[in-house]
Amino acid sequence: MNFTRWSARLPGTQRRAATRADRNTPAAPAAATPATGSVPAARAGSGAPPAPDGPVATLDGLSVHDVLGQIPALVAVVYGPDHRIAYVNDAYAALFGPRTPGHPAREALTELEELGLLALMDQVLRSGKPRTVKSRRVTTAAHAPADPDGTTTRPRHGYYTFTCTPLRVGVPGDGGPQPAGTTQPGVLIFAADVTDQVEAAERLRTSERRQREAAVTLQRSLLPQELEQPDDLRVAATYQPGGQDTAVGGDWYDVITLGAGRTALVIGDVMGRGVRAAAVMGQLRTAVRAYARLDLPPHEVLQLLDGLASEIDATQIATCVYAVHDPNEGRLVYASAGHLPILVRDPEGTVHRAAEPTGPPLGTGGWVHTSGSVPLGPGCSAVLYTDGLVERRDEDIDDGVAALERAFAGATGTPQVMCDRLIRSLGITDEHDDDVAVLVLQHPARTGHDAELFHNAALELLGGVEAAPRARAFASGVLASWRFPPDLRDLGVLAASELVANSLQHGTPPMKLRLRRTDRRLIIEVTDGDDHLPRRRRAEPADEAGRGISIIATIASSWGSRRTPGGGKAVWCEFALPTKHAHV
Repeated sequence: MNFTRWSARLPGTQRRAATRADRNTPAAPAAATPATGSVPAARAGSGAPPAPDGPVATLDGLSVHDVLGQIPALVAVVYGPDHRIAYVNDAYAALFGPRTPGHPAREALTELEELGLLALMDQVLRSGKPRTVKSRRVTTAAHAPADPDGTTTRPRHGYYTFTCTPLRVGVPGDGGPQPAGTTQPGVLIFAADVTDQVEAAERLRTSERRQREAAVTLQRSLLPQELEQPDDLRVAATYQPGGQDTAVGGDWYDVITLGAGRTALVIGDVMGRGVRAAAVMGQLRTAVRAYARLDLPPHEVLQLLDGLASEIDATQIATCVYAVHDPNEGRLVYASAGHLPILVRDPEGTVHRAAEPTGPPLGTGGWVHTSGSVPLGPGCSAVLYTDGLVERRDEDIDDGVAALERAFAGATGTPQVMCDRLIRSLGITDEHDDDVAVLVLQHPARTGHDAELFHNAALELLGGVEAAPRARAFASGVLASWRFPPDLRDLGVLAASELVANSLQHGTPPMKLRLRRTDRRLIIEVTDGDDHLPRRRRAEPADEAGRGISIIATIASSWGSRRTPGGGKAVWCEFALPTKHAHV
């Protein structure tokens, strides 16, 4: 390559020079005409390329200045250990301004130092291997020439990918200290404008970030903003979306008070990512709350959810655990649709995995779920969680569950503190690659003054004409011993009388009257062996029956009924306690 004063000897230069020398020498004599009978030359149709009609064009006569000066990429050539300027093309000069040959790069090519390329160029000189840096941001305000009218050019920003390639730069014989034909090691700096690609990638990242923010916002808005707090349980939950590069999933949880002191606890995970998974999660959570109001056994709730999940989207599946805690029984009854096992810690600190009466995930159809139970009395705790807490790409999920068991065994404090400790113990950070939902519940063992706020009393009813008077006397004595005021005691006795009368008329033995007092409410419940659930109806003036449930609905804060697991039903009502009596 011939520059104005400098020439670069790239690979192949010597071969091209030799070719030019050959063309200038006389051609060798033509070969003799082949004798008759010799094999003729192959025809063009045999696959050989046709002979050219004239001389073949070559690149030997192209000027390096013309080639490098016309390309839109930035080109600069430097030589020597201090990277003195040998050449910059027009595009380079237009962007950064003209440069004087012979000056060292650290003084004359300050933009390269700002971009951190001088150290890279040193490496290229030492190793003889090219190096590339991608998408460096270039600001031209400090280097670009002024506008023709004399005003300063406004700052411009762009992104360039720089490639530094080693080469030999020749020094012509001009009387200098170096003889003609000598070369020095140099570097060819080639910078391609990738601003459009970088800006397109940034727009894509911005779009993905906005979509993720929308999905996270939707996810959080569909989760309960404030958990219901049952009388007998302490409950807390935590949801943490995946890292910034992870699309939000469909993890969800809920706590639903069912009445009569019973509480439903739910946790689930919709497979998939993004807004769609969050939307499906919201539909399932809404459906769970509706089905929970029916006060069905856990496995029946999952059966209903399974059918609904298939209708929502046959391609979406979800795992779920639905559990119900009854403080009277001291047990947690649950059913699982392909979800991870509940962990329960007993008062001694031993952690047990709940047995797995589990079916396939929701949305698969054709499966009959079953319910199981695990003790959860005073002093016990339990944790429900999604797979993001325990699943790792390089580990078996059973190892993750075992690690959670160890962490749960040593976790103490309030449920919220336990949630935070479990997440930290399992190594969950803001950059975790999956959503995490954790639900912790405690059934505290109450002592001292706190224990005075929680009482239970029950009476077996054998039937007959004496059952109703016995129930009224029992309720009156119990409520008086619990130091309720006369007006609340009278309402409680009336409710007990009506529920017992309804059971005697429409139910079958065995029958039981149960009274329960918490720190917030009085609960009256009657069970019998008939599974026909009562309903409220308007009694006509001539009707002799049908007014009991209406009376209950009028005087009580709430009422309800449900079928019991062993057959039969339970009918209950609640009275909210005045504040001064709730903290006696």
